Amino acid sequence: MSSREARFVEELCRWFDANARDLPWRRKRTAYRALVAEAMLQQTQVLRVLERYQAFLRRFPTVRSLAEADEQDVLVMWQGLGYYRRARNLHAAAKMIIDQYKGKVPRTAKGLIQLPGVGRYTSGAIASIVFSKLSRLWMAT
Repeated sequence: MSSREARFVEELCRWFDANARDLPWRRKRTAYRALVAEAMLQQTQVLRVLERYQAFLRRFPTVRSLAEADEQDVLVMWQGLGYYRRARNLHAAAKMIIDQYKGKVPRTAKGLIQLPGVGRYTSGAIASIVFSKLSRLWMAT
């Protein structure tokens, strides 16, 4: 990253710290919570996600609890968010994290993008939000 890019990122982070909305997925930043939030936020208004996010995490507080859940239970908790394929992908991603990543959400955009339903934007968002990593993969056009 050039010094100009680094300055821009630093200024953007300062602006964000001063102006960001207080959202539950920003209070306790874990990779699992970010994965759930980003899946919910795909093509869904923030206000709608706010209605469902906490309840979903109460029912599935860990990647393991989500991976071990019956798909129908996941879909019931997803009600009101639409695009049920995202719920199925999130469920499949949780299973993959348990089976292939020893229960740990991948820490890089390159690893995250391997998960079902996780594309370039989502992988970069999680990597940067949770692990403070900027990714060329995410920033590429």
